[in-house]
Amino acid sequence: RFLCVPPEDIFRVHGTSGTTGRPTVFGISKDDWERIGEAHARILWGAGLRPGDTVMVAAVFSLYVGSWGALVGAERLGATCFPFGSGAPGQTERAVEWSTMVKPTVLYGTPSYALYLAETARQMGVDPKEDFGFRFMFFSGEPGASVPATRRLIEETFGCYIVDQGTMAEMTPWMSNSGCRHLDGGMHLWQDIVYTEMVDPQSKLNLPLGEEGVPVYSHTERTSQPMIRYWSGDIARWDMVDCPCGRTYPTLVAGIYGRVDDMIIVRGQNVFPSRIEDVLRSMDEFGGEFRLVLEREPGQMDRLTVQAEVLASAFASREFDPAALEPVRERFTAELRRAIGVSVTVELKPQGEFERTQFKARRVIDLRTP
Repeated sequence: RFLCVPPEDIFRVHGTSGTTGRPTVFGISKDDWERIGEAHARILWGAGLRPGDTVMVAAVFSLYVGSWGALVGAERLGATCFPFGSGAPGQTERAVEWSTMVKPTVLYGTPSYALYLAETARQMGVDPKEDFGFRFMFFSGEPGASVPATRRLIEETFGCYIVDQGTMAEMTPWMSNSGCRHLDGGMHLWQDIVYTEMVDPQSKLNLPLGEEGVPVYSHTERTSQPMIRYWSGDIARWDMVDCPCGRTYPTLVAGIYGRVDDMIIVRGQNVFPSRIEDVLRSMDEFGGEFRLVLEREPGQMDRLTVQAEVLASAFASREFDPAALEPVRERFTAELRRAIGVSVTVELKPQGEFERTQFKARRVIDLRTP
């Protein structure tokens, strides 16, 4: 119903998974697909990609447009493309093997996948830093690439720099929010490709630079199904940054660090899962994954329990013993309280307790009854 060209002019049909709402279907004409490739090539050049690179696209090739957008941009720029994909049983183990053989220099995926790839590599006796050879990675789909502790962990694990990217699938060319080599987290807003405004989540009024709000996007080049003032539902803060790359666009200084509907209110305090992730990944004993469990008793306030894995080296005995880990639990609790301003319950779990993912991590478990 929102097409601006005849249906027979649609070259590709893509859509969203509907994991955070109703699935969305959108059509892209051939002219628009070529414009998307050109836009992504420009942005990837700004991120550091060059024709001599080999790009491993480690994301699902399906209706999800992220993997296709990464592929078409890298192809347009002239890089060697390695469309490996993800999601099939045993594919992460094969990714380790192929990465040591092909030696791709650039990886596209999610931060969760990169950490899972490193963990799998170590289990196979492969050193992610010495045996792979990635020089940079670019990510979309989740906030981790601009979460300071997660960002540092990935950079140190692989010995490369990382770039955060992404708006929304509906706003493809979705790379129009993109970091560069010089940004320590955050994303420049390529306003000539997708024009971005920041609005107050309640009043919907425009906000000046320096304020936190919801990004609202408008296509400037799409003709087949352009989105005008499209509500993202994300939370970010924008400002001007004097970046050595020379770009003078406004910047999401901490990337996209949450969604309006992901925000957890604990005792009147707004808490984003990305802030909890930053605290946990800064703890030496953290085992790599966590879950946030929300519960509510009738007539009571919401209660948040942070379930965090701990490394086997954190406990001396062979058996996982929560009682022996009480000092670790108390330290986790204290650091979380300091960071988010309220007390939460912390439960420690053995490393490997939670499933790893090759795509977007789903870490919030909402058990609240209406």
